Amino acid sequence: MKIDLIFSPQNETIAFAGGELARYLTRMLRARVSQNETRDADLTVSLISCAEDADAQDTGRTDSFSVDIRKGNGTISGNSPRALLLGVYDYLHTLGCRFLAPGAQYEVIPPIEPKTLYVSYRKTPSFRHRGACIEGGSSVENILDFVDWLPKIGYNAFFLQFTLPYTFLARWYRHENNPLREPEAYTPDDAARDTALIQQAMETRGLTLHRVGHGWTGEALGFSGISWEESDAVLTDAQKRMTAQVNGVRGLFGKVPLNTNLCYSDPEAREALISGITDYACRHREAEYLHIWLADACNNICECAACRRTTPSDQYVSILNEVDRILTAKKINTKLVFLLYQELLWPPVKERLNNPDRFVLMFAPISRTFESSYDLRDSGRQIPPYRRNQIQLPAGLSENLSFLKGWQALFSGDSFIFDYHLGRAHYGDMGYIHISKIASEDIKKLRRLGLNGMISCQELRVCMPNALPNYVMGHTLFTEEAGFSDLVHEYFQAAYGEDYEQVISYLAELSALCGCDYFNGKGSRTDRDMARRMRDLLDLAQSFAPVISSHCTDGHWKTPFWRILDYHRQYVLHLGKALYELASGNGKAALEKWEAFCGLICQKEAEFQEILDVYRVIEVSGNHTGFRNLRKKSAPF
Repeated sequence: MKIDLIFSPQNETIAFAGGELARYLTRMLRARVSQNETRDADLTVSLISCAEDADAQDTGRTDSFSVDIRKGNGTISGNSPRALLLGVYDYLHTLGCRFLAPGAQYEVIPPIEPKTLYVSYRKTPSFRHRGACIEGGSSVENILDFVDWLPKIGYNAFFLQFTLPYTFLARWYRHENNPLREPEAYTPDDAARDTALIQQAMETRGLTLHRVGHGWTGEALGFSGISWEESDAVLTDAQKRMTAQVNGVRGLFGKVPLNTNLCYSDPEAREALISGITDYACRHREAEYLHIWLADACNNICECAACRRTTPSDQYVSILNEVDRILTAKKINTKLVFLLYQELLWPPVKERLNNPDRFVLMFAPISRTFESSYDLRDSGRQIPPYRRNQIQLPAGLSENLSFLKGWQALFSGDSFIFDYHLGRAHYGDMGYIHISKIASEDIKKLRRLGLNGMISCQELRVCMPNALPNYVMGHTLFTEEAGFSDLVHEYFQAAYGEDYEQVISYLAELSALCGCDYFNGKGSRTDRDMARRMRDLLDLAQSFAPVISSHCTDGHWKTPFWRILDYHRQYVLHLGKALYELASGNGKAALEKWEAFCGLICQKEAEFQEILDVYRVIEVSGNHTGFRNLRKKSAPF
């Protein structure tokens, strides 16, 4: 069979979509797939974008595509080049392709018969905002693989945090938290080079670029806003005047410029902040969404007399309005994302956004529980009074959502949630079934929350034991009616083959025994119920060993995911023992078992680098779960 694909080679994303369709169809059909030959083809498929020359800043567009393949000819069309690419990948998914994790080694591309090609349907994704935000530590190759994967499972956006995502790359190249690997030199110039590669990969795929977020306040003081690193710099009097006065003192908060708030009533501080934002927007018009956030710390808001006359959110909205005024005068259409987070959860009292169409609301409930999904019941809970530098972040879901409702009463424009299913708490779910189900349930409630999608704030190397959570997120953000059980069975059948239902049962049992909130530092560290659950988890992991080993013959695993599951069982046993001792109150034993766990994953990192962020799981378990604190205590505690 000969297939000819007809498309415009002038548009990079359309040409890429044509190349991808040709590549996969060649593998699936073992047929000859040509491009723009228009001769002697058994099937001619036209790839059409209705907006090939659309302004890259048309951020209000909702992706939409149609697939109509009949005998002899067909079309795949999209309302933008990116939508066309999404249509190509969705068509391949319909034909049986499964893109299970970043990297070609985790793709399942089945052989098919020509009659399978003929389908006709149209799709518009359920939500406009479907993206991920970089966290943790990754190599540039990891990030490029992740970017390549995003549109294959329905995502359309990627967020490169900070003015330069240096810290997320440097963590890998410096091999932070892994003393078994020699640190490599890595500079901001290296990060700028790698960022250009990442942005080019995004541009090729038409993915929406989000930039910056935290870092503006440090930049205003003359520091580089590219990491949470401490600084011992002695501030000049002018710099010191610009910082927030807390407990009668001005200066860097905890020595970290990125965590330092400014005196937002000070004209010089405001001017430095606003000019930094607007200058960046002028120089980086490729960023379709520019996030304007304040310091990444709470209870460090300025207490001077002028600042006390208003609220942080009122000052924030005033700054946003000024940025909008300047960008409007410069005819720059970049969308500005404002953040509901920490002190900014409290809505402004007087100020309002003058040009709502410019702005996108982003709700970031970082202190939420992950034991259950968003609580949509109207509890009548009121937002607690704002108390300067004495706030407590809401833990309950209904309390978190009360802040969102408060802002929505003042702003009815575009919005999305910035959530953390794969940021910290997921390490507490060693089966990944629970956290995937919570993500599915959360996404299905976004419309009722008045939100138009989600950006997942997450590590990129999250495939331990598999990448089900991101798979569920992407497909459910694309089609909110997608059944969770259906996605689980689809994923596991492709990943594990004929015995996949045994793996579902095993990992579901592991999930049921785990505790996301416990791992995330919520509640007492001594917890008899958690200790019992960890004991049962260890028994379960031991008992599943024969099932896993039966899928390896002469050192060859039936699929890559069985190999990962074999390593994952060792991971579960080591971490489970550490958590058992921690929850039992045995401090010395807990520290010893945790250090053994760290030794295992550090030793195995070279072999399993692309599936587990060793830096991040050690950082989270050490600082949030509390293992590092044990070094400061005598056991038992």
